Amino acid sequence: MATLSIDRITKRFGALTVIPELSLTVPDGEFCVLVGPSGCGKSTLLRIIAGLEPINSGRILIDGVDMSGAEPPERGVAMVFQSYALYPHMDVGRNIGFGLEIAHTPRQEITARVGAAAEKLRLSSYLRRKPRELSGGQRQRVAIGRAITRKPKLFLLDEPLSNLDAALRVGMRVEIARLKAELASTMIYVTHDQVEAMTLADRIVVMNGGRIEQVGTPLDLYERPANLFVAGFIGSPAMNFLKGRVTACANGIATVSLALGSSVDIPVSSPVEIGQEVTLGIRPEHIPFSVEEMSGVFMAKASMVEMLGSDTFIYVRQGEENLVIRDSQGRRARTGDRIAISFPSTACHLFDQAGLLISAGPKENIAAQPSARAHGKAS
Repeated sequence: MATLSIDRITKRFGALTVIPELSLTVPDGEFCVLVGPSGCGKSTLLRIIAGLEPINSGRILIDGVDMSGAEPPERGVAMVFQSYALYPHMDVGRNIGFGLEIAHTPRQEITARVGAAAEKLRLSSYLRRKPRELSGGQRQRVAIGRAITRKPKLFLLDEPLSNLDAALRVGMRVEIARLKAELASTMIYVTHDQVEAMTLADRIVVMNGGRIEQVGTPLDLYERPANLFVAGFIGSPAMNFLKGRVTACANGIATVSLALGSSVDIPVSSPVEIGQEVTLGIRPEHIPFSVEEMSGVFMAKASMVEMLGSDTFIYVRQGEENLVIRDSQGRRARTGDRIAISFPSTACHLFDQAGLLISAGPKENIAAQPSARAHGKAS
């Protein structure tokens, strides 16, 4: 295990700066996930940590030792790539132990380490098979096994599940979570899939344009996103965003009139001004609704309904505004139904014009049914 410190590094490709000044500390034993859209710099950052890309300035420290100029073998890291990168002419056992062969490790120790890794990854019965005889998930486990045998200070995993189909991804997610608990090693995992990030990470680093937008536990990022980018990226379906304007503010309560025709009273901890334009954010599962006509709440038409078994997603369009509502209670709205919708103040986030979080209320008091605090007009 090891502590990683990234100290004000920059990375340029010619005149293009892909990572402006960036700092990050990953404590010993943490499973840290770098997440963000394609091109945000997360894989480049991982390659920098591994020593596969040089930096233009700053330092990379592993357990307090500056490794900025060290070659990859000197850093004590092991990397699992998006592609399996297995040797097709070698069997599984030799693929797992080949790095040890190159390091001139004694044969007896290689056999012991390969056997231990294979047992952890449930590959013991496949050691004499060639990669072509394995499934995608098994090949990825072989690649992980090759990393384990090196006993690295840091495990670096670069989108290891992206080449797998949906069912295999779920299975491999479980395998990696189990491995994380068994090894108790420092791991840095890159993915564009926020579901992987939410289910695996001790902490998530959300990146955008080479910069870190927010660092926190999965629940921190989900419940208190620092800005609109994080709020829209973390969560599936994404948080709903509605345009609004502050029309009143007194005693720590701001009244926000929404462009879709309703208004909601929201507790605010930061100063807001009357007339200030804001964005209201609310998660799909936090929007109470009813398929019955109700007075005093916003009425809208369900433009599309997706039934996915345990969940139903209801899509509502009102003018330029779009809403997604998650129904997990089997109320079974249908396309074309008029539904009553409200926005509980305890579920609402407010963002200013710069996209920064103004207020996020506690979630434990979210109402289960439409609240009379949300006032609206029939559509």
